[in-house]
Amino acid sequence: MKKIPRISESEWEVVGVLWKKGGLTSNEVFEMLGEREWKLSTVRTFLARLEKKGVVEGRDAEGVKRYSAIIGREECVRDASASFLDRVFEGATGRLLMHFAKSRRLSARELDELEAILAQKRRAK
Repeated sequence: MKKIPRISESEWEVVGVLWKKGGLTSNEVFEMLGEREWKLSTVRTFLARLEKKGVVEGRDAEGVKRYSAIIGREECVRDASASFLDRVFEGATGRLLMHFAKSRRLSARELDELEAILAQKRRAK
């Protein structure tokens, strides 16, 4: 399994745009992040950092650099989740689940999905 680089909260927002639609210029990424109070230079800095970390790739096309994510959202989520679980809950998955189940509002659909996952886990043991 390849090592996933650490991504800052702001970098998550930038690469999130590229997970939705790749092949964008820095200007297009900037426009899609319109609600943020960032300058274009800030977005370009984040794209350069993400490229250096190997999360995105910038390719020159017709004199314009277009960016695409080269590490998928699921890989990054899995890695960040494992890191969070280890740091905050000392790797105890049950404690994490119980904490969020108690402290966050869950929709009926989410509760159904969680119950189905737990039932499947019980059957697997």
